[in-house]
Amino acid sequence: MAGRRITVKTIAAMKKRGEKIVALTAYDFHIAKMEESAGVHIILVGDSFQMAVLGRETTLGADMDVLLAHAKAVKDGAPDTLVVGDMPFGSYQPSDELAVSNAVRFIAEAGVDAVKLEGGNAAAVSRIKAIVDAGIPVMGHIGLLPQSIKSEGSYRVVRSNSEELLKLQIKEIENAGAFSAVLEMIEEDVAKTVSEISGIPTIGIGAGRYTHGQILVVNDMLGINKEFSPKFLKKYADLHGVIEHALNNYVSDVTGGDFPGEENVFKGRGKNQ
Repeated sequence: MAGRRITVKTIAAMKKRGEKIVALTAYDFHIAKMEESAGVHIILVGDSFQMAVLGRETTLGADMDVLLAHAKAVKDGAPDTLVVGDMPFGSYQPSDELAVSNAVRFIAEAGVDAVKLEGGNAAAVSRIKAIVDAGIPVMGHIGLLPQSIKSEGSYRVVRSNSEELLKLQIKEIENAGAFSAVLEMIEEDVAKTVSEISGIPTIGIGAGRYTHGQILVVNDMLGINKEFSPKFLKKYADLHGVIEHALNNYVSDVTGGDFPGEENVFKGRGKNQ
């Protein structure tokens, strides 16, 4: 789809045709530009920034102003990709009005195409409907909810005993107007059933092979954090090793006097340059 602007209608049409949807997170201009060039359909500027970039233990401290700045950089780097701003904890939970206000900020200040929020309960459904009614596309998110870690206690796979609840939630989210939904850390058979009854595209992370698309955190799939290797993750590179090697070489060159070299210095006029 190179050169073609991807919209929520594009994503819906892909589901209808049975085409897999490719999603990734991004947090900066250059990675976003490369993702668009590679053919990624959806870029999520996730509150995962809090963990993947800042090294925090949870996503709970993610800040609206920080995410807005990164979301703007991502959209500038990927103008033709569907860019989704992840609404951080506290930016939508208190009320529909606050949810709409912060969703508007993502659109007006960062220029993204949609927002995402977590949850399938009555409050989350109400927030989705209010934001959609304000003219802003919304991506839902059910299954494991990272922003609910304080109440859940740990990051656990959602099992078959939650299947009926998830089936209810996906329909509630769909009826509220969401254009798609992330399914996170759900048993494959359960995610398959939920995806089969869903009228909107499902994007899986740790939810098996039968969702309509897949998403990973870009820092994770590039292998930047060598300690993070959950079962659902496939690492497509070892950037930790590449960067570590480059840094060690730089330190060695500077301490050994090999950098700057002859080719790296400016000389006076009239002399060889």
